Amino acid sequence: MRFSRWIIAALLLISSAAARPSGRNVYPDPAQARADIASALKTAAASHKRVLLDFGADWCGDCIVLDMYLHNEQNRPLLDANFVLVHVNVGDYDANLDLAKKYGIPLDKGVPAMAVLSEAGKLLYSQRNQEFEKARMLSSSDITRFLVQWKPSKGGCSMMAVNC
Repeated sequence: MRFSRWIIAALLLISSAAARPSGRNVYPDPAQARADIASALKTAAASHKRVLLDFGADWCGDCIVLDMYLHNEQNRPLLDANFVLVHVNVGDYDANLDLAKKYGIPLDKGVPAMAVLSEAGKLLYSQRNQEFEKARMLSSSDITRFLVQWKPSKGGCSMMAVNC
């Protein structure tokens, strides 16, 4: 079962590399991170969504696989309806280290790593134990479960969040 997931993830990665136009990147210039987070927080507050911070880099195959899972036909509607996604580029582990620290992301455990913020900017979840670091070993359904767990409820808080 795990072997077949690896093969599927490898094929997705290869097909995305072939389909990805030259020069198109998932993770923007590291210098954009603060402005992107500020903009996402404004959008989230206006639309009552959560902010999903995805720390990674374009050189990271697992980061690309995670992004593909986030945007596939199963997860994209869930993502778009409940979250404002911000890709935070960590460079070669030499960029946005202060943001990773601020949001409790232990970059020494690898990327991709994710954090969830309330619409007011409060940290609700921070990856601690390499939950997404081997995204190629996950399935799309694993990402669906994560998104469902952390999406806002009608009252604006998920069942897992406290004092949001």
